Amino acid sequence: MNSQALREGALAPQADGCGGRPAFALKGSILQLQAENSYAGLPPEFYTRQQARPLNDPRLLHANAEVAAMIGLSEQALRQPDFLEVCSGQRPLNGGKTLAAVYSGHQFGIWAGQLGDGRAHLLGEVPARDGGMLELQLKGAGRTPYSRMGDGRAVLRSSVREYLASEAMAGLGIATTRALALVVSDDPVYRETVETAAIVTRVSPTFVRFGTFEHWSGQPEPLQALFDYVVDRFYPECRGAPSGDVPGQEGVVLRFLDEVVRRTAVMVADWQTAGFCHGVMNTDNMSILGLTIDYGPYGFMDAFHAGHVCNHSDTQGRYAWNRQPSVALWNLYRLAGGLIALGAKPDALKDRLQRFEPLFLQAYRDNMRRKFGLLRWEEGDAQLLDDWWSLLHNGRMDFTLSFRRLAEAPERPDEWLELSPEPEEARQWLAQYRERLAREARPAQERIEAMRRANPLYVLRNHLAEQAIRVAQQGDASEIETLMRLLRDPYTEVPGRESYAALPPDWAADLSVSCSS
Repeated sequence: MNSQALREGALAPQADGCGGRPAFALKGSILQLQAENSYAGLPPEFYTRQQARPLNDPRLLHANAEVAAMIGLSEQALRQPDFLEVCSGQRPLNGGKTLAAVYSGHQFGIWAGQLGDGRAHLLGEVPARDGGMLELQLKGAGRTPYSRMGDGRAVLRSSVREYLASEAMAGLGIATTRALALVVSDDPVYRETVETAAIVTRVSPTFVRFGTFEHWSGQPEPLQALFDYVVDRFYPECRGAPSGDVPGQEGVVLRFLDEVVRRTAVMVADWQTAGFCHGVMNTDNMSILGLTIDYGPYGFMDAFHAGHVCNHSDTQGRYAWNRQPSVALWNLYRLAGGLIALGAKPDALKDRLQRFEPLFLQAYRDNMRRKFGLLRWEEGDAQLLDDWWSLLHNGRMDFTLSFRRLAEAPERPDEWLELSPEPEEARQWLAQYRERLAREARPAQERIEAMRRANPLYVLRNHLAEQAIRVAQQGDASEIETLMRLLRDPYTEVPGRESYAALPPDWAADLSVSCSS
């Protein structure tokens, strides 16, 4: 959706030998990676050194060769026994210091106090192809001191969904963590029913969250240590004060918040215009880098509803699609509140927070302009856009296909009109859209091609993920592999894969996801 967001996430695959970057040699074993763990350099109260608790008789269900290449692993390395050993929690990375981090957070708007990595183990960080560092984390690798009443495990169902979701978002160009491997076992895990265990190896520059800062709110010394760690590693540009900007420590804090606000605004704008619902936008699930993180009960919308709630556990609809921007801002306020202890004045912090809305609207309108095939945004386009959402909402039209088929609708409207149960209302909107296109006189074929590059054909619909889960439960990763290939380039039609771009089957209406995973 937004290539800038993907670049900023430092998680896009990079080419070697271009632009002065030296060749990045691929290694044949994960044990050849020289890991470190800079997070372990923080004071000991930030984490607990905790070895993973491996699964019994683990099996590698799928490995992501694209992400492996980003950290210097060849496809051969993914077939070695040591790769499974590391990704199943049986052995650490060479040089890594395995730990679980502590943080706090607001969950569904209520202060939850201390939380932490209740089922995640940070193995360490390794050099990345782009010159930075990427952390590897096991999700589902057993109980930690922060598990509370949990068992520290993840089930196959949710692990397949997370593994696929991060790659689907990367394919859309939305800032996200990534996934390296999916390991499964026959170990039982008790949820609403008895399920089997799995571990996802997640990859990110850092897993620090808003909630990490909240945990140390009001404690200047540890908060300063965390702030310096994050700024020095990920926001070093905030150390330099532009002419006329606030000097000193307060200026660094304000510039840091300014950048987190911007990244978060762009990320959420990309969510909205892809029809993506996070499901659990708690402050402990918000990345300090503006990455989509912690894929639990998420969902890409099928039939559009402005108040769509993808999480069955969200009974109040706090994290509905149309509330995601306001929740993101609310979460940013919680983050900013903790920064007062670093010497930033409340009014100055509030001023930076007030930049969220215009930044979000700019990114949102830029996305929608591209999705509509427009070269520029005009004042009257806001009404055209409002009418579009009303059309989709009133007719419960399919989100993805409504955008995709719009490219050819001005010249050949029949296929697009089939999506609407109110064709007359759809025709009226289409007439307005044609008038708007006529003001730019853009060649039709040029516009169509541009719209196809902005509107995906393939998204990770719930029923597609469910089909992959059912096959994976039989030990078969073929559906995962098919989806990975399609979702890496969701804008290009693949012959023979028409069913993956079709309207969801009737049985998909009964699917639901919740926080139980």
